[in-house]
Order: sequence, then structure tokens, then C-alpha cells
Amino acid sequence: MGSPGRLCKMSELCDIGSSKRIYAADYKTDGVPFYRGKEVIEKHLGKLNVSTELYINRAEFEQIRDKFGAPEPGDLLLTSVGTLGIPYIVRRGEEFYFKDGNLTWFRNFNKLDSRFLYYWLLSPQGRGELKKCTIGSSQPAFTIVLLKQMEIELKSISTQRKIAFILSAYDDLIEKNNRRIKILEIMAQVFYREWFVMFRFPGHEKVRMADSDFGQVPEGWDILAFRDLVEINPSMKVDKDKQKPYVDMAGLSNSCMVIECSITRNGNSGSKFQNGDTLFARITPCLENGKTGYVQFLDDEEIGIGSTEFIVFRSKKLTPEYVYLLARTDNFRGIAIKSMTGASGRQRVQNGCFDEIMLPVPPLEILTAFTNMVSPMFKQVHVLSNKNVNLRRTRDLLLPKLISGELDVGSLDIDTN
Repeated sequence: MGSPGRLCKMSELCDIGSSKRIYAADYKTDGVPFYRGKEVIEKHLGKLNVSTELYINRAEFEQIRDKFGAPEPGDLLLTSVGTLGIPYIVRRGEEFYFKDGNLTWFRNFNKLDSRFLYYWLLSPQGRGELKKCTIGSSQPAFTIVLLKQMEIELKSISTQRKIAFILSAYDDLIEKNNRRIKILEIMAQVFYREWFVMFRFPGHEKVRMADSDFGQVPEGWDILAFRDLVEINPSMKVDKDKQKPYVDMAGLSNSCMVIECSITRNGNSGSKFQNGDTLFARITPCLENGKTGYVQFLDDEEIGIGSTEFIVFRSKKLTPEYVYLLARTDNFRGIAIKSMTGASGRQRVQNGCFDEIMLPVPPLEILTAFTNMVSPMFKQVHVLSNKNVNLRRTRDLLLPKLISGELDVGSLDIDTN
């Protein structure tokens, strides 16, 4: 057990404030990214493609930065309305501004390492102090005045940096795996587009193009209805009393096949799926945001259950990988979006929209060659995703022990530079 540190108020260790107010009339469709809590949460989760929706004029940003400052590398932002207490450390090369009130800005640190503060805010001690800073019940929020009063047991700067170095090593590995996952996803999508949209499959130079109701397609390719190729919401029998993996809408990614599944549930309602199925969001705005996943995390012959707002696609005459990559395309999603009906903000895809989709289907040898090429990419994504689960689990076990001093790192020889 490490020796206890000195108890300090947060106001003694850094400046705590927010941004200059930006009004809705100043929002632009391009320029410098303007983040709210939503975008910072995505960055905290390590998402490589943050769904930036708002921007501000560059000239206005530079004027604000010169006069009031802007987030710099090493600064910390904390979500302070709605989903509370999610921290993010600004990285080198990032340029953005943020919404006042939504985020609190910690900067100009004195005897406090911002990375250590990041992990402290995620620890039981930090969560306890943040709870004291909360006001409101229907719309909970942090106040800057109360955040300044938070008390932290201040360890030596050397110990802080060692703790941050150990924990950030796990996060660095997770980020590297996420980048590899992104590359594999992009490669699979590029191959799909080349082979089945542009018709530039191996040997295409020797194949003549022929007219069809679909347009020009390679000779020997059939034009078939999506419903004849893919089963939609297949019927499956499940034991309602048995615990099964459960996936909610938050488990689907906007940009990759990985499905986050961390809970089990009994019952037999909602969507049902097995390995090789594609989960496709059917509600707004999840569909517009691209929420689609590929199931490969279940045990052999295991059945999972999920939100009623998924449409499940199962290959009949194609391959599972082909179906997923098709569902990821803008054209496919666009057809689904056009079919949406219902109250504003909660519209749903109509399954009948898939009746109008016709697909050029290649000969079996081309489909098999494609699957043999992309299937290892899908499997590698699954391996990397599992590694990240284990890395997060280990980091989360270490974090409270390191922050509390139960694991003493003071005597460890670590080059934190």
C-alpha cells in the first residue's frame, strides 16, 4: 500500500471553466468541428469516426482562440449535462471548439498530471467526488463551482505519471486494435465495391457486359430479388427461461461490423439471430447513422436475442460476408430510409421496401473466391475485438487498485517520458 497523498481541492491544481458561448445561428456545415457531449463520449470510447454534425466558421474560431483560448493537447474535457462524468484528454493535432454547459474544461495543471486526473475521474474515488457535484434530477448536471471543490488525494507527480503510464498502455493497445479493425473493415468494403458494384473482379477483362433490367452486368450473372437471396427476420425457437446474449441498439457501430454484447437476458421476445447474421437498425436516427453489425461472437449453435428495432438478415443463396457488406452500402440504406413511416423522430423501415431490391448475382466460383478473400478479414476483426474486451477488463481491474494505492508503483523504475 502506497503512502497517502495530500488532500487538495481541484481549484488548487488547475483552472476549471467552460467555453465562450456559441449560438445556434453561428453553426455551419463545415469549418472547425464543434463538439457537444455526444461527440466527446464517442472520442472517449475510441471511435475513429466521430459523427461530427456541427461546425463553426474558421475565422470566428481563430478569433476566439486568440482571445479566450481553445482546447490544447493535454487539456481535459468532462461531460457535464445528460450523460455525466465522461472524461477526454485532448490529443496532439486536434482542432475543435465545444459547447458551453455541455462540457467542462480542465487546463493549466499545477502538480497534477492530466492523464492521472483522467483515470482518477473514472475511479471509485473520482466518481464519488463527481456525485457531490451533481445538481438537478430530471436533467442532472455538474456545476463549475462544485467541481472546483472536489477533493483529490494528491500523490507525487512521479507516481501520478507512473500510474497514468501503466493504464494508458492498455488504452494505447486498444486504440491500435481499433485502427486495425477499421483498416480491415475498409478493405472488405473496397473489395465488395470493386467486385460487385464496379464489376472489376479478377478476370473481368475477359467477360463481356450484357444489358439487363438492372443495367449492364457481366455475362453469366443472374438478376435476382433480394428476398430470394436473403431471409428477413428468420423464425427461431429459443428457450425463454435460458440466459442468452442480448444486444441493444447501443451495441451496433456506425462504421464497423463489431457488435458490443456485455449482458445476458432470458425471454424470447425481440429479434433473434445466430453467427453469420447481419443486424440492421430499422429506426431513425440509428439507420441514418449507419448502425449495422455482423454476428460472430456467439458460441457454436448459440442463439442471441436483441432489440425489436433490428432487422435480421440471413444469407440463403449468397454468403454472410456478402450480405453484411451489401447492408453497409449507401444505396441499400437509402432504399430503407425512403420507406420509413411513423411519427417524426421515431420512424421505422417497412420490410416491404426490400421487395424492390434486385441484385446482380455472380457465378458460384466468383462468389466463393470473394468469400475466401474477405472471410479472414472478418475473423481477424473478431480476434482483435476479443483482445480489446480482455484489455478493457484488465485495465478496469487495475485502475481502482492503482488510484487507491493498493498497488504501490512508487518504487517501480518506469520511464514515463
